[in-house]
Amino acid sequence: MFKKKNYTWMIIGLAVIALGFILMIGGGSDDPAVFNPGIFHWRRIRLAPALVIIGFGIQVYAILLDPDK
Repeated sequence: MFKKKNYTWMIIGLAVIALGFILMIGGGSDDPAVFNPGIFHWRRIRLAPALVIIGFGIQVYAILLDPDK
């Protein structure tokens, strides 16, 4: 059903989604009584979710792509 071009785009989409989730990691504090403002860094609030949404868009494109054209 899918061809090599579809799978290539799917792998790219998965890599972008994985990168988005990796950028969301961290920002916690070892001591629960201490607040760490790093959880509100722009990378975790704006960049990482945008990459995840873009990655899902790439996945939709990969599924709908007609490789014979």
